Amino acid sequence: MLELTKAQMLQAYRSMRTIRFFEDLLAREAAKAPMPGVLHLYCGEEASAVGVCMLLDERDRIYSTHRPHGHCIARGLDLKAMMLELYAKQGGLCSGKGGSMHLADPDRGLMGANGIVGGGMPLVNGAALAAQRLGTGGVAVGFVGDGGSNQGQFLEALNFASVFKLPSIFVIEDNGYAETTASCWSCAGDHVKRAEGFGMPGRRVGGADFFEVYDAAGEAVARARAGGGPSLLHLTDFERFYPHEQGISDAMRPPEHLRWIKENRDPLNLFICRVTTSGQLKQGELSAIDKEVAALVEGVLAEAKEAPDISAENLLTDVYVSY
Repeated sequence: MLELTKAQMLQAYRSMRTIRFFEDLLAREAAKAPMPGVLHLYCGEEASAVGVCMLLDERDRIYSTHRPHGHCIARGLDLKAMMLELYAKQGGLCSGKGGSMHLADPDRGLMGANGIVGGGMPLVNGAALAAQRLGTGGVAVGFVGDGGSNQGQFLEALNFASVFKLPSIFVIEDNGYAETTASCWSCAGDHVKRAEGFGMPGRRVGGADFFEVYDAAGEAVARARAGGGPSLLHLTDFERFYPHEQGISDAMRPPEHLRWIKENRDPLNLFICRVTTSGQLKQGELSAIDKEVAALVEGVLAEAKEAPDISAENLLTDVYVSY
């Protein structure tokens, strides 16, 4: 098990708590008034994004999904620019034109979210191939859901990564449901054995446990940096707290089931219990972070609401590049 310093544990908690506040606040705002585009919220999956992204540095690249906010925050993207983007305002991360499902910030290693299910997975190998050829020591990480893991392009990406022994890491966030279809029904076989079938190691990890995710991701990152090739992580035993998309039915999950998930599989509660019981962190330290993060997120929301809309003359810029 990889050891973490106190500073690293505080950083992990701050990142997870920021994701939770950010997403909960968006859920409340979306319930009061329509927001531009659609929202796929990440609450309940915080340990996945933070457990993986804490191990990455400026050499590395990640590719996200249609549910990208957690990955973006864990990778250190600017919260205000993110909020401006979600409200389609000037100064947004993508000039207010991409919205939730198309967030990107290459300067921070976030090469793009993707509204195409599984669509980012072949792109992971492009970044990994570049890192390999340039000798940067960088790795490329692709997040995909259980639904995306059944896409042909995902399986092709596994094959390509193994053939060229790329520093690619594929993270399946198996949050129980591909929209409304249970993964236990729709995913045949075993994801770890699928990886092994392509000649790469696979590891199944409890996705609600930050420490388990961090340890497994650390092993995969170290292997990739050393030239050992790709790996697959199958994160299980956690679920998103909100519906697939804000505003649609979540009727396939009985209320008592969702209550149980929140009581027993909440990544933040599991983290708090572990670090306070062990004496590694004090509750007061965590409570102070809660207050700081709440003020930060509420502040960027207020600024985004007051920010100017995209001007009409700029609507069609940034669409095509002239070579």
